[in-house]
Amino acid sequence: MRGNTPKRNLPIEENPEKGLKTMIAIVILNWNGSAMMRKFLPSVVEYSGALGEVIVADNGSDDDSLEMLEREFPQVRLLKFDKNHGFAEGYNVAFARLHEMSAKGLAPVYDYYLLLNSDVEVTPGWLEPMHDYMETHADCAACQPKVMATYDRSRFEYAGACGGYIDRYGYPFCRGRVFAVTEEDHGQYDDVADIFWATGAALMVRTSDWHVHGGLDGRFFAHNEEIDFCWRLRSRGRRIVCIPQSTVYHVGGGTLPQDNPRKTYLNFRNNLTMLYKNLPEGELQHVMRWRTLLDWVAALQFLAKGDVPNFKAVWRARRDFKAWKHGFDDDRSLNLRLSTPDSIPERCNASLVVNYYLRHRRTFSQIFR
Repeated sequence: MRGNTPKRNLPIEENPEKGLKTMIAIVILNWNGSAMMRKFLPSVVEYSGALGEVIVADNGSDDDSLEMLEREFPQVRLLKFDKNHGFAEGYNVAFARLHEMSAKGLAPVYDYYLLLNSDVEVTPGWLEPMHDYMETHADCAACQPKVMATYDRSRFEYAGACGGYIDRYGYPFCRGRVFAVTEEDHGQYDDVADIFWATGAALMVRTSDWHVHGGLDGRFFAHNEEIDFCWRLRSRGRRIVCIPQSTVYHVGGGTLPQDNPRKTYLNFRNNLTMLYKNLPEGELQHVMRWRTLLDWVAALQFLAKGDVPNFKAVWRARRDFKAWKHGFDDDRSLNLRLSTPDSIPERCNASLVVNYYLRHRRTFSQIFR
């Protein structure tokens, strides 16, 4: 590999380098992504330098991922799982194992975890701006880089762009992305900014904040889990920022395309669950009434286009949310009890749907002023 001295590929449990101080555990969760890792992992290995250790947590792959990693990336650490835990629980399992190994002196002591998708290309010096900011701002729990699109390197990428926000009714948007519209990067978002959520495609979080505040909700499986986690952090007074001086390039949709019914189902079910877990008591009924209307409008739009599978996905998502929401009652009580009384300024009080479809505002700066 370029610029690296390979060493024998050992599981974290067998790491002989006791006492090694590696600041950042860069963990790539993989499931049958051999081709994707072969393409994008070289940049991560080359440009992570002394600050980061690159680790692949394999979610029970049945392709040639493990063989490929052992053959082509002997310097990358491996965590092997016997099944696919999903995105959310996969990271929970990976970080719990690393934490246990660190406590036993069998792995480095990490100050930060960095969740990184397997379809992300990083750039020279990408870690330093995020690391330096976190080191000098103790009130900041997590951050993300600027995320650009691989297919058009002048344009922000859908999943995270230059930092995430949320509207009153739970619709996420970003600096540089509103619904499916992505902006070209002209430096308009090159300032470090407080954000509501950081993308799970490249999310750096303090190890202490991860463990104190519970990590990702594994019941989500995938989609909205990082927004739920970041909402928990923000409601408890912890800051989240975007550091655009760090840049990565993301393919996006590496597992499921945007119009996949499975993705539609998870997005609707998990978004409703996230609202139920985190909304202040005085807003819950009002927001949920409006979301019922807006969700059925979305479902009927699918049906009008002849997209029956996605129509059914919305219906199933709402049905399953109602069936399981009371399983989150304890989470909701805890979140409300630990929330600070101050409102979260990065949560937009307006409606993204109204601004986008009725007022034709298609950029972040037009909506969030």
